Amino acid sequence: MNLDIRVQPRASRNSVEIGGDGTVRVRVTTPPDRGKANDAVVKLLAKRLGISRSAVRIVRGHTSRSKVVRISGMDREDAIRLIRGA
Repeated sequence: MNLDIRVQPRASRNSVEIGGDGTVRVRVTTPPDRGKANDAVVKLLAKRLGISRSAVRIVRGHTSRSKVVRISGMDREDAIRLIRGA
């Protein structure tokens, strides 16, 4: 399942939220330096969804704030439910 997300690097805290427009917003404290923010996004999403890091992969937007993340073994409804409920 692919999930569109919007990333904010150098945030004051790490968080995963659903915006009012339905956009999944991921905030990480890590700066976007040599892929460190991308690694932090993968780690945070995996922890929030309760899955392994290897099940989360950025497939598009490696250098952009708008990204597409592939999540293996979970459908979109379950992912959104876990993000909202956690």
